[in-house]
Amino acid sequence: MHPRVPGARCGRGCPEDPDWASHSLGIFICLNCSGIHRSIPQVSKVKSVRLDDWDDAQVEFMASNGNNVAKAKYESKMPPFYYKPTYLDCQLLREQWIRAKYERKEFIHSEKQEPYSAGYREGFLWKRGRDNGQFLSRKFVLSEREGALKYFNKNDAKEPKAIMKIEHLNATFQPAKIGNPHGLQITYLKDNSTRNIFVYHEDGKEIVDWFNAIRAARFHYLQVAFPGASDSDLVPKLSRNYLKEGYMEKTGPKQTEGFKKRWFTMDDRRLMYFKDPLDAFARGEVFIGSKENSYKVLEGLPPSTQGNHWQHGITIVTPDRKFLFACETEDDQLEWITTFQKVISRPMLPQEYAVEAHFKHKP
Repeated sequence: MHPRVPGARCGRGCPEDPDWASHSLGIFICLNCSGIHRSIPQVSKVKSVRLDDWDDAQVEFMASNGNNVAKAKYESKMPPFYYKPTYLDCQLLREQWIRAKYERKEFIHSEKQEPYSAGYREGFLWKRGRDNGQFLSRKFVLSEREGALKYFNKNDAKEPKAIMKIEHLNATFQPAKIGNPHGLQITYLKDNSTRNIFVYHEDGKEIVDWFNAIRAARFHYLQVAFPGASDSDLVPKLSRNYLKEGYMEKTGPKQTEGFKKRWFTMDDRRLMYFKDPLDAFARGEVFIGSKENSYKVLEGLPPSTQGNHWQHGITIVTPDRKFLFACETEDDQLEWITTFQKVISRPMLPQEYAVEAHFKHKP
């Protein structure tokens, strides 16, 4: 006898059928999550729904529980700012979510949320050096009261090396780019240009707690900045993953110099380009507005264009000039065009006009 699999998927947006189950928790899970559940056998005992033998008591337990019952129990006190990963997120986020929920029971016992909800956090992270690329231990302090994340180059330093305002802070996990499964990219604005820092911690819980502490600080900042906004309005603004990243070739404003290969990051409406993916500062940033404001994306390059090694061109038209890019493959070209079109088809928000005006006056 086997338990009947409900229609519900195991996670947010997961396309896989939940062919596995935790018979100790009473939930159905996909193959990917089953591997994480197997790593906490003291909490979660995993079986195949179709291939393993089930006794009557186990089937009955599954029938009287299920994913919705477990969610109501294990997420009863989950704070709105806590990041709930999707199947597309990195292994670390998915593993720590499962451990926080079922092993540590953080969303049943709110006192266990102290590391990321207290409004203050300090500790050491490995930070990549801007010039030499070496990771060195640095002290970080996040203070909601001061409205900033700071880090110090020396343990006894009185003055921080950098002060990152919570207002402009973003954090996104980038394990492949950073070359560490716990790698976190933190960005902030310095003189209205984007600055990147790359950090990690050996302990997966620690770095995910830092990530959620940053989201909590952003949440509380936005609650004050937008007093009428609902949680559902604010939560999407707490941190953002990049819309797309990858290599393209670009040429300069006169379009007479040769094309150079650069690493591009599309972050909301900022298209940034770097010589190297791990550079601290972008070589340049392009603001991408909306079609109502005369922005558009075209497949291909103007007929007179020369100097591009890659053949799959893209032209972005802004009110001031055209930007020319070339992609290595047709698939890359299609993905970038789709990304740009999504941004351009979205109407601009009032605060984005101020950002656009700043870009127009950049030297």
